[in-house]
Amino acid sequence: MKQGLSEKLKKSRDALAGRLASFFGKGVPNAADMAMLEEALLEADLGWKLTEKVMTDLPALCSKQGLGLREGLAVVLRGMLPANADPPGDPRPLVTMIVGVNGSGKTTTVARLAAMEKARGFKTLMACADTFRAAAGEQLALWGTRLDIPVVTRPEGTDPGAVAFDAVASAVARGFDRVFVDTAGRLPNRKGLLDELSKVHRVIGKSMEGAPHRVLLVLDGSVGQNALQQAGGFASAVPLTGLVITKLDGTAKGGAVFAMAHELGIPIVFIGTGEGGGDMSVFDPVEFTGALVGL
Repeated sequence: MKQGLSEKLKKSRDALAGRLASFFGKGVPNAADMAMLEEALLEADLGWKLTEKVMTDLPALCSKQGLGLREGLAVVLRGMLPANADPPGDPRPLVTMIVGVNGSGKTTTVARLAAMEKARGFKTLMACADTFRAAAGEQLALWGTRLDIPVVTRPEGTDPGAVAFDAVASAVARGFDRVFVDTAGRLPNRKGLLDELSKVHRVIGKSMEGAPHRVLLVLDGSVGQNALQQAGGFASAVPLTGLVITKLDGTAKGGAVFAMAHELGIPIVFIGTGEGGGDMSVFDPVEFTGALVGL
């Protein structure tokens, strides 16, 4: 039986909704309820700043709109998330550049997003602009074979910008609808590597005007708000348009999702909730907050 999002987020749901179940369903929360909620939100890694916002906004919202605590909490949490905006027009190919640190699930994310687009009927191409990590190209090529999606790779040590340029130019010439460019995982405090990332971004723009249309930062949800420290360096190097939060099935820190998006001012576009092929999904703020608070 296919698991729903609520089951996939069980650890985070239990950490928040489970702890608050005794007074969910009541009317306007009292002081004791709010103290318990504050503790639960902090343990869910929402962070002090957003927890204080919930503590300020929630009682008034519940009173004004006649909402129970669970419903009111879902509304307040949703309000913390930046709205997602699709790229203007309908560029073909739609070029997506994927960035992130090693171990965040970046290459697997590339493959899963490409598979999602192929399943929607789009002619899809993947490119490995990670030419420094041993076997990076082989890893993406293996995914390509498994998914029957073509992959552009070059020998180790090739200029990553050249790989990205060739891949996008080829996709334009061959009528592809979607291109996903994987980049080397890097620490956000390594200026030389971030400069290289900026170069890859510029070179893609030379191969197709307006590209890349999306730059998605992959963050490991299991490390909670610590992932925020990774984001600043990437945001200084390339114009991030969205977040992909992975590994949310194995963590009780689901609250960090709101902190990541709110602090960065960048919308969440996709979430990963497991190792299976169907465990990457478009982020739905209503469904996600409902699952987290147990609606």
